[in-house]
Order: sequence, then structure tokens, then C-alpha cells
Amino acid sequence: MRVTIFGSGYVGLVAGACFADFGNDVLCVDVDASKIEKLNRGIIPIHEPGLEALIARNAAAGRLKFTTDAAVGVAHGLFQFIAVGTPPDEDGSADLRHVLAVARTIGQHIDDYRIVIDKSTVPVGTADKVRAELANAARARGKDIQFDVVSNPEFLKEGAAVGDFLRPDRVVVGADSPRAIEAMRALYEPFIRNHDRMIVMDIRSAELTKYAANAMLATKISFINELAGIAEHVGDRLLVHLPGRGLRWVVFP
Repeated sequence: MRVTIFGSGYVGLVAGACFADFGNDVLCVDVDASKIEKLNRGIIPIHEPGLEALIARNAAAGRLKFTTDAAVGVAHGLFQFIAVGTPPDEDGSADLRHVLAVARTIGQHIDDYRIVIDKSTVPVGTADKVRAELANAARARGKDIQFDVVSNPEFLKEGAAVGDFLRPDRVVVGADSPRAIEAMRALYEPFIRNHDRMIVMDIRSAELTKYAANAMLATKISFINELAGIAEHVGDRLLVHLPGRGLRWVVFP
């Protein structure tokens, strides 16, 4: 399958390399010419275990390429992943300028059906904005092209991102089009062949799922920190809940 990924940062590079490793023809697009030039020379801008070898292998096989030419990127792939950054704005909200800029870019060049996939971490309702931005840009060219927008949030842990992508705990797909759902299932089939981890839902629920997962992780970290505080307070003992045994003090040597 032909896959285009806008954004060659942490998520974009991991996704691109992993999709390519399963035989897909992947083109990564980025506006940073210096980054693309380095990637084409095999210089990886991030450190993630296993990623450099994965990129080198698939680039050498011709399955993974890098470019700054957005028009070529839009023409290349049925799947158009948006994996650009969403830094916090002044009020703490996600800055969607880069996401919407990619949507406009796709709209300025689209000539055939495409599946546009939000991979960036974005707030609920972003898919609607992406759809409107893309449609307006295409309409300005006198084009009325059919396309679908899908939410496919990432759940990658730093230091284990390649393994997380190749062997996912879950693949969340938010879509309202049977055609897009079928295509996404085919794209991810090699990753979930042994265990069907794909969870299909409506778009807004998928967008919310990413934030719910982040909130749960933050809660776990806060709880661990609280336990560490208790352990420090009581010296060599930690109060824990043991299944079937209730609260017990654990004594450290």
C-alpha cells in the first residue's frame, strides 16, 4: 500500500519506518529541508532504540523515502497521515496551526480519493476542522474531491516506540466511513494478525480516547509518587494493597 506521512518527527518517523518494514511504500514529507536532507543521508534526528536500523533497512530497499515536495506526497499515498507537532498555545491548549496547514496543503493538491488520518495528539473536534480546511482548499480550486477523515491516535512510549508500533496493545480507529474503516483494517492487518487489537469507534470518541489514556497515565504516575512519599515518610515500610489480603505493610531490608 502507498502511505504518505506529513511530519518527520518522533511519531512520523516511527510510523513511517514500521509501515515500510511490512512492505508498504512510504513517503515522509516535511517542510524542514535540512531535516529531510539529513534523513536522505541516513542521519536520524531522534534517538529511539531500533529506529535507525529500521529506517536504514527500508530506505535501502526503496520502501521509505523523504521529501519536502507536498504535491508529490499528496499524489503518492491513498493514506495521508498527519503527524506534525501540536505544541501548547499560550493558554495551554493544543496549537493546531501545523495540523490545519497540512489539511490545507492536501486540499490544494488532492485530485483523487484520499484517507486523511489524524495521528497527531489533537483535541476533540479537530477532525471536523481538518475536513473543513481541506474541503475549502479543494473548493477554491474548483475541485469537489471525495475524501475521508480518520482519527488514529498514537500510543507510543519513548524508548519502546518501535515495539509498541509493531506489536500494539490497541489500534484505535475513529471513522464514519465503511470504506475508510476497511482500508485502515487492511493497512494494520499485519500488525494485529495474531490478536485483533483494532478498536473502531466514532471520530470524536477516538480523539477523546487519546486524552483519556494520557489522563490515566498521569494518574498512575501521581499514585506512584504518592506511594513513594509514603515509603519515604515511614522509613523502611510501604503500605500496599495485596489482592485477597487487603492492606499490608511491606518492609524493605
